[in-house]
Amino acid sequence: MNLLHGKDFRPPWPLTSGHIQTMLSSSGVRRMLLPRAATAVQRGAEAVVVDGGGGVRLSGAYTAQQIRPQPRGLAVLFHGWEGSVDSTYVLQTGSRLLADGWDIFRLNFRDHGDSHGLNEALFHSCRIDEVVHALGDIAQRWPARPIALAGFSLGGNFALRAAMQTSRVGIPLSYVLAVCPIIDPGEGLFSLEETAPWFYQAYFMRKWRHSLQAKQKAFPQHQYFEMSELNQHLRGLTEAMVLRHTDFQSLQQYLDGYSVAGDIMQSLQIPATILTARDDPVIPVSSFEKLELPPNVELDIASYGGHCGFIRDWGMTSYTDDYIATRFNAVADAGAASG
Repeated sequence: MNLLHGKDFRPPWPLTSGHIQTMLSSSGVRRMLLPRAATAVQRGAEAVVVDGGGGVRLSGAYTAQQIRPQPRGLAVLFHGWEGSVDSTYVLQTGSRLLADGWDIFRLNFRDHGDSHGLNEALFHSCRIDEVVHALGDIAQRWPARPIALAGFSLGGNFALRAAMQTSRVGIPLSYVLAVCPIIDPGEGLFSLEETAPWFYQAYFMRKWRHSLQAKQKAFPQHQYFEMSELNQHLRGLTEAMVLRHTDFQSLQQYLDGYSVAGDIMQSLQIPATILTARDDPVIPVSSFEKLELPPNVELDIASYGGHCGFIRDWGMTSYTDDYIATRFNAVADAGAASG
C-alpha cells in the first residue's frame, strides 16, 4: 500500500493560503458543503461514558463498522481544544475509517462537547492521566485489534503523550498519528498572542469563555472565576486558571507540563507519525524542526495545509482523511500478515 505524504498535498489557489485553510477547517460553511458520507460515523453511534480513574468520567461515541466480517481494528480519535466528538475533522476522519472497516471510538476530553456536568473540576491540558486511563477502559470494553490513535492540534499533543505511557501501563496501542499537534505550549501561546492575526485568539477565547459559562451553569455552587479574570486575554485567563485550579506554581510550569518539545518523545516506543504544515499560522513550524525524535517517529512537514486544514478543494474534504486511513490500514495489514 502506498502511503501518502505531506509533500504530495498541493491544493489549488487560494487554498495555498494557510490562513484560508485554517479558517475553513472549522467553519460552518465547510460543514454545510461536506458530502453526507463525511458524517456516516454519527449514524448508529452509541453514546457512552468511560472510566477516567479516580471517579472521573469522560464521554465518547462508539460506532461499529458493518462492512467486514471482522473489523480491521479500533480507531480512537481525539479532537482539539474546544472541539468535540462532533467536530468536522473528527467526523470526516471517523467516517473515512469506518468505510474502510474500522470500529471507531471518538473521545471527548473533560468539559468538551456536552460533558461539562460529568466532573466538577475544570479541564486543563495536563490532565493526561485520566485520558490514559480512559484509553485502557476503551481497549478493554471494545476488543478489536489493532488499536490506532489519531489526534488533532491539542488532541495530537494528548495522543503523543498518551502513547508514551501506554506501553508502561499495558495498553495495547499499535500506532499513533498527530495532526498539527501542540509541541511547545509556551511557544504556541506566544505565537497566538504576538505573531498570529488577532482573530485566532478571539476565536479561541470566545469558545473557551462559552465553555466556562457552561461549566458554571452545570455547577452553580462553585465559583470558577471572577468576572475580571474572564475578561482577560488568553495569557491572563490561562494564568488565572493555573493558579486557581491546578497544583502548578506558575504559568510556565504548567506549560512545561504538557510540552513534547526537544527530546521528550525519545521515550515513545510505538510507531508514530506527526503531520504538520509549514504555513500553520497557529503552531510555529520551528517547534517541529527543533524536535529530537527516535527512529520510530516520522515527522512529515507539508508546504500547505494551515492548522488542521489540508482542504483539497471546494468540496471541503480533507487530505488528512486519506492520509490517516492509508497509515492505519498499513498497520492493520502488517498485523494481519504477521499474525
